[in-house]
Amino acid sequence: MKKQVIGISLNETEDSGDKLHHLPINYLPAGYARGVQQAGGLPLLIPVSGKEDAKTYISQIDKLILTGGQNVNPALYGEEREFDESLMLTRRDEFEMALIEEAIAQEKPIFAVCRGLQLLNVYLGGSLYQDLSRREIEVVRHMQDPIPREVPTHEVTIEANSLLSQVYGLSTKVNSFHFQSIKDLGKGLVMTAVSEDGIVEGIESSDPKKRLLGVQWHPDFYFEEFAHERRMFEFVVNEL
Repeated sequence: MKKQVIGISLNETEDSGDKLHHLPINYLPAGYARGVQQAGGLPLLIPVSGKEDAKTYISQIDKLILTGGQNVNPALYGEEREFDESLMLTRRDEFEMALIEEAIAQEKPIFAVCRGLQLLNVYLGGSLYQDLSRREIEVVRHMQDPIPREVPTHEVTIEANSLLSQVYGLSTKVNSFHFQSIKDLGKGLVMTAVSEDGIVEGIESSDPKKRLLGVQWHPDFYFEEFAHERRMFEFVVNEL
């Protein structure tokens, strides 16, 4: 049987530190590729490129995974930046938004993780909280450092009959590595998972013909430890 080709967006940095001789590198947490491989898929890694390359990349894959990383540039949702410029990478935003556009045009499913969820929401006209600590209500600890990545730290409630409910049921505990989140939902999106303090933790398309799915947590961080996160990769590769 032909393997599903899963495109995975790469991050990049201009300075990789002492161990890699300060080289500029493209990089990816290994859990994305390993999770796809374990589920029987074939990862195709997509580096940050020019927007004109998006159509060609998407034409070569069956599905797209948008990965975590930097903050999304607030200019893309009409706000002034409230954080240091070093915490965003506009080239990546622009390229990955071109990937989203092409994936939707070519009817290729999208699975969006953490920053990926946020970028998908912004592409569809939504907005973000730039800093959750500035919300007026008390919040769950959404940036769990120094708690280890493989330790779930808070619960999310999942909508019945959603794509996520097919994997997790009506609730699950998740890890949490973000200080931004969805504020206003993008057009055509519905919230399918929420934390106890009201933060959007899962989204999907209101149109079942558009296979868009996003989570705010990181299955890639601990799929080896938890069967339901392995099931998440199996769902993305084989069913989404």
